[in-house]
Amino acid sequence: MLRNVYLAEIINGSKSNGNWELSMMEAAVGISVFLEDKSSYDKAVAKFRTRTAAYVYLDSDGELPKTVPSQNLDTRDKIVNYWQGQSTFVTGLTQETCRDLTHTGYGISALSHVAETSRIQGLDLYGTDVGERLRQALGFQARYELGTAVPGWLCGGALKPGLGPVTEVGYNALHKKLGMGMTNAQALTERNRPAGSNNLFVAWETLTHGDNPS
Repeated sequence: MLRNVYLAEIINGSKSNGNWELSMMEAAVGISVFLEDKSSYDKAVAKFRTRTAAYVYLDSDGELPKTVPSQNLDTRDKIVNYWQGQSTFVTGLTQETCRDLTHTGYGISALSHVAETSRIQGLDLYGTDVGERLRQALGFQARYELGTAVPGWLCGGALKPGLGPVTEVGYNALHKKLGMGMTNAQALTERNRPAGSNNLFVAWETLTHGDNPS
């Protein structure tokens, strides 16, 4: 069932909002590990990395965010429309920040879960741009979830909060294990402990990852 039904349904990803494809690749990576299917695992990780680069913006990306080639976002207007009308791009902004922080949280959760699963499998994604995009996305979203006033250039000056219990895995890996500074993510993580469930695919991550450096 996992191989022929679920994996077949998700392995080719989605052209919808980025959290869809990131969540699909999280599932595909987990299924591939369970099946010991390296070919599917490699395919899922490659698609995950392409989508991650197109989901979280870094200044080093250039004037515009990276895109997923199959979506044909080949003009500035198309990219801005896909990024929920946001035309100013800053490090840590995600493709769904201006949609709402809840769906953004789904994407961030998938980022951290794939990176952590891959670490266990011997692949260090934290040491690549995936880790930096995860760190910046956590910090940027946490700042506004904590109550910082939203500037006028960001999402028209209004954000829909509700990031959810999605910070523990990334915070533990990047701050506790790798020693990276994460002031905003730390404050939000500690404020929300113990993290519960979002009733979808995130649950009890303070129990599994809270302040666990080993």
